[in-house]
Amino acid sequence: MKTQKFQVPDWTYEFHGHQCPFMPIGYRMGVVAMEKLGIERCKDHELHVLSEMGVGHPQGCMQDGIMSSTGATFGKGLIEKLNYGKVAATFWYPGKGGVRFFLKNEFQEKLAPHDFFKYRKKGVEPSDIPTEVSQDIIDIVLTASIDELFTIEMLPNFNYTPVKGSFAKAKCEVCDEYTFERYLRVKEGKKVCIPCSNQEPTEHVFYHPITENK
Repeated sequence: MKTQKFQVPDWTYEFHGHQCPFMPIGYRMGVVAMEKLGIERCKDHELHVLSEMGVGHPQGCMQDGIMSSTGATFGKGLIEKLNYGKVAATFWYPGKGGVRFFLKNEFQEKLAPHDFFKYRKKGVEPSDIPTEVSQDIIDIVLTASIDELFTIEMLPNFNYTPVKGSFAKAKCEVCDEYTFERYLRVKEGKKVCIPCSNQEPTEHVFYHPITENK
């Protein structure tokens, strides 16, 4: 049975920049995650989201939806990409464990033949797709039940260690630009930034071990 049409705030489409199905999918994912964890929208630095998306995937729009609904933003360092290439994300909150969402294969297959993606595969940008086409696929997302959309797994023993915030910084001894200390490298006895060191970053900015002890 279909649920009543879910309402996504208009400002989220303005923030995202165009109308598409995956932003509202992410928005709904975030709303249900907060319900499952018994929390409210994040004001500071509590909730952390581990998106399984990577780069070069149009479905990555879901991350703007997640940020809009939960307040867990890239700017606050509360969402990171694991680069698995899946339409999935895990939400973790201190003392409450985690919950993982995966957009069901059946729903992905339901969306795939839609005219919206025929336009996208031809290289047409979402904002140039006819409004009636975009709205139709969005309505499919907004009228679907949560059971139709997601496989949801509660992870009560999910462990995650956020990066500890630090204001410590120093000037690179080559370019003289302030650099946060954890990103300074030593080259020829000097503390230098990554570009001046001619090195590649050695770690993902927000990468930390993630485990689920069942």
